[in-house]
Amino acid sequence: MPDELDLPAPERFTIGTEGPVGQRLFLLQCRQGAQLLTVKIEKQQVAVLASYLARIVRELGSPETLADDLDLEEVADFDWICGKIGVSYDEDLNRVMVVLEELVEEGEDPSVANVAVTPEQAGRFAVRATSLIEAGRPACPLCGLPLDPSGHICPRTNGHRPPVT
Repeated sequence: MPDELDLPAPERFTIGTEGPVGQRLFLLQCRQGAQLLTVKIEKQQVAVLASYLARIVRELGSPETLADDLDLEEVADFDWICGKIGVSYDEDLNRVMVVLEELVEEGEDPSVANVAVTPEQAGRFAVRATSLIEAGRPACPLCGLPLDPSGHICPRTNGHRPPVT
């Protein structure tokens, strides 16, 4: 994997999951030509990225069309784990700039991916990411932690009674 990857006009910019609810692995995927980048990303990062992208798209006005095919391409493994994410808008290019930085040990140089997506791609990503997050485990009404189908010991009750649903 190169240390710095530039994708100035990706055909695909999507998010998806692998695994059952409660054990899902979130993967962000970009494709430009023959170059495919698949990055493991935390659920919380997905939520924040979706929020930023949605805000930018709202400020720009609703896109005319949104891409339909946003399923992940099958890959054997992800390229790296996402650490930092940066988002900005380039007016001259009319592109949302997403910078993904690899999570590395202190002192190591991270891989970086610079992805320039259209407002339509950003909007569809935000919609898909939000629906994936909402499809997860429901939150406990008392503590806000995810309810696990196998049981939930709520810290707000010291585990003495089940949460109120």
